[in-house]
Amino acid sequence: MIVATAGQKGGTGKTSTAISLASGLALQGKKVLVVDIDSQANASKVLIKDYINKIKRGNSICVTILDRKPLQIRKTKVKNLDIVPSHILLSNTDVELTTARDHREARLKKELDKIKSKYDFIFIDCPPALSWLTLNAFTAADQVLAVISPGYFELDSIVQLGKTIEEVREYFNPKLALLGFLFVMSDPTVNSRTSLQILRQTYTSQVLKTVIPRNTDLRDAHFNKTTVFEYAPQSKSALAYKKLIKEVFNG
Repeated sequence: MIVATAGQKGGTGKTSTAISLASGLALQGKKVLVVDIDSQANASKVLIKDYINKIKRGNSICVTILDRKPLQIRKTKVKNLDIVPSHILLSNTDVELTTARDHREARLKKELDKIKSKYDFIFIDCPPALSWLTLNAFTAADQVLAVISPGYFELDSIVQLGKTIEEVREYFNPKLALLGFLFVMSDPTVNSRTSLQILRQTYTSQVLKTVIPRNTDLRDAHFNKTTVFEYAPQSKSALAYKKLIKEVFNG
């Protein structure tokens, strides 16, 4: 199963969700791959020891998206979990692909199709924008997990995300499905409660039952370049992601 984790703005918990789902399933003994196609490379920086010195353009996802070469897969600090790391130069993608004449939306899919049988789960961490990188992710994916945080603008962005999924279905990937809306960074505030209520009223069964709370342990884990399951396995965030894995993947 190939899942693209998507959100239309930064800081929504999209990358934290990709890391937590991938590492949680890997700890269950599943063979998992993370494909980091966000030029900020935050997933790569958490999962690869000494990322800054080890990862250059030539051994990152750049060579697949920009140069049409095979995926650069490497092991992470987590057993059973591999990653295709990202790099800041991936930010050139939209400029370079705009004038490309090949099936530019399918560059990732072409290479993923060659290796996907080696893995039980593949998570593509998308950039926080609907770009050529996101189109590559959606074209390669089986399902999209939409990560939503509290706030009016986040809820408003769902409409555009839905339109993008429909367009990808129509033109590039007719089998693409919505895995669901995941509400993250939940807290006791009125804003958070209202956002979740509107989300559930509007999208009903498409909203996942599990809600991920706002929790400093998750932030601190990634600051310390590790997963929440290693850093604080009994924290609210770790328990919530375990619950999500059970709901979506182990059910």
